[in-house]
Amino acid sequence: MGRKLAPGTRLVLASHNKGKLAELADLLRPYHVEIISAGELGLPEPDETAPDFAGNARIKALAATMATGLPAFSDDSGFCAAALSGQPGVLSARWAGPDKDFAKAMALVNERVGDLLDRRAWFVAALCLAWPDAHTETFVGRVDGTMVWPPRGNKGFGYDPMFVPEGGSVTFGEMEPEVKHAVSHRAKAFGQLMAACFG
Repeated sequence: MGRKLAPGTRLVLASHNKGKLAELADLLRPYHVEIISAGELGLPEPDETAPDFAGNARIKALAATMATGLPAFSDDSGFCAAALSGQPGVLSARWAGPDKDFAKAMALVNERVGDLLDRRAWFVAALCLAWPDAHTETFVGRVDGTMVWPPRGNKGFGYDPMFVPEGGSVTFGEMEPEVKHAVSHRAKAFGQLMAACFG
């Protein structure tokens, strides 16, 4: 049983990624919480030193809640290619470099996969909700699919334009936000979190 968040709660979104912030804000809107981002508060980005998505999500959420005294919500997510043994994985943002150039990151993934026939890929999202007493709850979602090249669409962010979810024909980058929100890795993790903390 998750610890509940009451309507009107002020919640820090522990991210500086504008695309991720917009998507999380859309997902949270029906729950009537007051959202403020770590960037708006001038919080630094903590070092993400965990070997997995869940660990890095906890690091970010705990850093934000300890700095503000407010509940904090974080996401750590990434793109994984089967032919690269799950890379870039937790290093997905780092593959984009300091300028967060995801066109470059996608090209690097495609280059490293090369002529390998295995085009299986998946996205993972870990969401963590943390409270000032250091209590945390973490939820993980995954969506499997296929890596495509060249990238298609400009509606998503990150690696979205090179990923077609299983059973689909369009990339996350081509999907309207409401369609992506219904099937994405983040939506799957979010559904678990909402059932636990708002249900």
